[in-house]
This record gives sequence, C-alpha cells and structure tokens, in this order.
Amino acid sequence: MKKQPKYRFYATLLDGFQGYIGSSEIYQKYWGFSEEPPKTEEEFEKEQYQSLIDRINRVPIDSEPADRGTCFNEVIDCIIEGRKSQKMELISDKTNNTITAKYNNREFIFPLDACRVVARDYSNAIPQVLTTGFLETKYGLVELYGYIDELLPTSIVDIKVKSKYEAFSFKNNWQHRVYPFCLQQEGTSLSDFFYDIYVLDKTNQIREKHNEFYSFVPERDIPALTSHCEGLIEFIEANRHLITDKKIFNEHQ
Repeated sequence: MKKQPKYRFYATLLDGFQGYIGSSEIYQKYWGFSEEPPKTEEEFEKEQYQSLIDRINRVPIDSEPADRGTCFNEVIDCIIEGRKSQKMELISDKTNNTITAKYNNREFIFPLDACRVVARDYSNAIPQVLTTGFLETKYGLVELYGYIDELLPTSIVDIKVKSKYEAFSFKNNWQHRVYPFCLQQEGTSLSDFFYDIYVLDKTNQIREKHNEFYSFVPERDIPALTSHCEGLIEFIEANRHLITDKKIFNEHQ
C-alpha cells in the first residue's frame, strides 16, 4: 500500500514561510537605517506571521501587482498555445498594438508586439506544468507541488513581473529547489532554473528583462529543502488551532 503524505506544501508557500522566518533581515534591509520607520520590527514580524497564516488558509488577497503578473503570464501562455483564455477576458487590438486583460475587476493593457516577442522566447515550452514530488522528513512524508510557468526542453523558467529590480531578488525563493526536485522524481532530470524578470512601467511597457540562474544540486538542495519543510511543519503544528484550511495536513475539509 502506497504511503500517504502527512503534509502538502506548494512551492510558493515555502516562500511565504521564508518571508516570516527572515522578517528581521527584511526589515533591516528596508527600514533598518530609517530614523522614522513606518512600523517597528515587532509590528512587521506580526504582519509577516499573519500573512503566512492567511496564505495557509488561502485567504483571498486583493493585490494589483499580483493581478498584473497573473495577466501578463496568461497573455504570454495564450500566445504560445494559440488559444483563448479560460481565466480572464483578453481583447486583442492589432490596430492599436494592444492586448487588454480583464481580471478581478481590473484592466491591464499590454503592448501586443512586445508580448509576442516574449512568447517567442518560450515557443518550445509547455506552459503551466503541474509537478509533484515526495520528501521524507523526520515528521513524516511531505507532498510538494507547484505549477511551472514554462517547461523548456533543457530548463525550467518562472516568469516574474516587477516595477523595479534588484540583483538576486529571488535567491531565497524555493521554486528553484522544489520544481527540479519534483521533476526528477517524475523522471525528468532538469537542473537549470531561470527566473525571467520583466520590469514593466506604469503603462505596462516592458522596460527591462533580467535573468537569475540557479542550478539544482541534490546533495546541497535536498537537505536544505528538508530542513525548511521541517521548520514549516513545526510552525503549522504550533499554530494548528488557527488553520482552517486542512489541505496542508492532507485532510479533506
């Protein structure tokens, strides 16, 4: 009989936990040298804590930057696959060189030709690939999963949309560990992971593109992944009374 996982973690949830345990470092980076910070370090840590609890409970977040990123990704995927969107309304206007995405009561207008150029870079990719793997920890078996933005023949790509960019912004993210780990369990051995970061201005014109490259090294990354998951398990068990969405415990509602 196949062993059932005790916990289920998606890749970006591990990022949320990273934000919580690294709250002091994040605070010092942005407000450590400010004479009049908008909040204290303790207040910021409480915000990160509540944000993690809300993420675990899948509380909907109303975020314009997040919606813009979702729309940009969907536009690119629809161009790659030559399909209509099932997520949102997309309106292409070749005369004005625009493609409009309507989502969550928001509207984003992107330059059509620039989006086509971006999509061309992923013409050999399979978009939005669900990958799943299983990790043994001292607290039990963990199922890890997530959706890969663009799965290329020789690499994994996660698309990010930002208003500005700082080098190595995603070094503490966990997608570049989780996705190769899961793919290797599924029989696809890919170690090269790219974050492709598109910097958009206020009119959604693409001003810059940056890449962050990471290579998955099992001997280094699996122990780190295990330790991080065990830390998250300790957190959710300590806060079980606050968790209303039981999927994280692999329990049906």
